[in-house]
This record gives sequence, C-alpha cells and structure tokens, in this order.
Amino acid sequence: MEKTLPPAGKLWLVGAGPGDPDLLTLRAARLLASADLVVHDGLVGAGVLALIPPHVTRISVAKQRSRHTMKQELINDLLVRETLAGKQVVRLKGGDPLIFGRGGEELDAARQAGVACEVVPGITAAAGCAAQAGLPLTHREDASAVSFVAGQCKDLSDQDWSGLAGHGRTLVIYMGIATATAIADKLIADGVSPDLPVAVIERGTTADARVLRTLLTDLGDLVAREAVKSPALIIVGKVAARADALDCLGAPGVAEKLGNFA
Repeated sequence: MEKTLPPAGKLWLVGAGPGDPDLLTLRAARLLASADLVVHDGLVGAGVLALIPPHVTRISVAKQRSRHTMKQELINDLLVRETLAGKQVVRLKGGDPLIFGRGGEELDAARQAGVACEVVPGITAAAGCAAQAGLPLTHREDASAVSFVAGQCKDLSDQDWSGLAGHGRTLVIYMGIATATAIADKLIADGVSPDLPVAVIERGTTADARVLRTLLTDLGDLVAREAVKSPALIIVGKVAARADALDCLGAPGVAEKLGNFA
C-alpha cells in the first residue's frame, strides 16, 4: 500500500511595512491572499489586515509593554506546529520582520524543526516614517551613518551606545517613548550635545501621524507635554532639523538654537 505523504507546508515571515497598506509589497499582498493562516502582531495596521480574505484564519499575538498575548516560545511552537501540519503560514510583522521583530528567533525555530521558511522583507518603520516626514536619515552635509537601537530594554543605562549619535550620525530609537527621559539623559551623559535636534514620529505613515521636533535636552518633556503614545520613533541627529515637523520646544530661546542646525 502506498504511503500518503503529508501536505508540504511553508512558513513565511512577512513584513507588513510601517502602517499604510499602500506600502505593503506586492509579494506580501499575494501571500496574504493565498495563506491558510496569518499570525499577526498588534503593530500591523488595520488597512493591511483588511486585505486578508475572510476565509483565512487569523491569530493575533499582539504584544504591549510588559504584557504579551502569547509568549515568544509559544508563538514559535504555534508557527512550527501549523506549518508541519501542511499549512501555508504567514507570520505578519510590522515594518521589516528582521528588525526588532523577533523574526530571527522565529527563523531559528523553523530551521531547528526542519520547517521550510522564507523571509519577505518589508519597509521598516525607520525608513517609512522618516520618508513621510521628509526627514533624510542620511544627508551629504549632515549624516553618513545611521544606527537603529531599541529604547525599551532592561538596564538601559548599561547599554553601550557610544558613538551612535553626534556629528555626522543619525540615531533611530525604536520603542523609546516610555524611556525618553532616560534616553536623553544617557546620550547627554555620553557626550552628545543637549542642543542636537530630535524628531518624534508618532503613528508614522498613517492618516493620524504626528511629527514633533525639539532638542535632545527637551525630549522627555516633549513626550510628556504632547502625550506622545506608542508606536513612535525617536530620531536624533542634525537631519531631524530637516523634517516637516511641528516645533515643540519647551524652554525659552531653544527655537533659535534649533535654527542653527538647519
């Protein structure tokens, strides 16, 4: 008697982009239409989720600060189990799946389980949100290097950010709103000028996006004054002065200092 082979499943780690569904790649859109299961994060925009056909099963594994719908180990197990069952599984992540999305951990889990897995890149939040704000992350006059860091992590003061911000460099901070004051204090203590321009991009690429600009010394106060909420990016560097942004400077005379960087 011939043995019936199990159906061949595949796992796709797909970037959903920074929020605007028009920024989803064509390949990502095709995969959403043909998937058996979509496992998505909370940062995936409603417009992107609306592209998933009604017959496709969805599972939300949204994460919030200090509160997770499903722990990462259980997400890994879910992806492996459903793929081994023969399903076409799309793991849908905001931005790019391999930039602060734990996509690397899920890729490792798939490899260890012998699961076929492919990564579909997405427009990362830094690139998409900065572009919407007219903020060049690099500029021949201002910055020839860009660094991405996570601001929401344990023992922030112990992180080595030396050389990541300052002259000729742009620093993009993900998940840093809750620790904005500590971030500013850390950078200034490490020798970064308190007068360095900073832009905060809230809900970037969406219809209700806000772009706010100040100086590094005012960053924590800005976040509090303007009640900035996640998701939001903090961009530190001279290029921030070039953003199409609302100046929100808390101290008298600071606006004149910002003009010196333009």
